[in-house]
Amino acid sequence: MDTRPLGDTTERIRQRLEAKHLVREEGLALAREVIRLAAVAIRAVHRRDFSLAEAYLAQARAKLEQASHALAPHPDIYYAGFLQDAQKEYAEASCTLALIEGRPLPTPEELGLEDGPYLNGLGEAVGELRRYLLDCLREGDLNKGEEALTAMSDIYDALTTIDYPEAITGGLRRTTDNVRAILERTRGDFTLAYVQRRLEQKLQGQRP
Repeated sequence: MDTRPLGDTTERIRQRLEAKHLVREEGLALAREVIRLAAVAIRAVHRRDFSLAEAYLAQARAKLEQASHALAPHPDIYYAGFLQDAQKEYAEASCTLALIEGRPLPTPEELGLEDGPYLNGLGEAVGELRRYLLDCLREGDLNKGEEALTAMSDIYDALTTIDYPEAITGGLRRTTDNVRAILERTRGDFTLAYVQRRLEQKLQGQRP
C-alpha cells in the first residue's frame, strides 16, 4: 500500500480549508457589523434623525456588499445563514426608515437583497411600526398612528400571499405569524386610544 501521496493531498486540502476559514471569519465580522449598524439606524429613526439613519444604512450596505463579494466563491458559506441574517436586519432598518419618513418602500432590487431576507426584514419592520404607533398615541397624534396601523395591515396582507416552503422563504411563515400577533395587539391598543379620545371630545363638548 502506497500512502506517499497522502501528505501532499492533505496539505493541499489544509490550504484550501484555511483559505475558506479566513473568508468565513471575514464574512462573519462584516455580517455582525451590518447588524450593529442596522440597529443603530433604527434607533436614529425613532429619534426622527433620518439623515443619521441614512448614513448608518449606507455604511451597512457597503459592508454587506463587501461580505457578499468575499463569500460568493464559497456557496456553502454564503448560504450558511449569517449573511442572510445580516440582509434581513438591513432590510428591516431600510423599510422602517422609509415607512416612518413617509417614503415609498424600497424594493429588494433597490436594496440589493435576496427575496427571503427582504420579506422577513419587511415583516420585522412591523414591530418597529408598533413602537412608532405607540409613540404617536402618547403624543396624541391619532392620525399618524392610524397611518402606521394601515401600513402594518398592508404588510401583513402582502406577506400572507407568499406561500412557499420555508427553505425557500427563510422561515417567512413564522415571521408572518409574529406579524399577525403584533397587528392584533396593536389594533386593540389603537382602538382603545381612539375610543378614549372620542369620549374625551364628547365630554368636552358637553361642558358649559
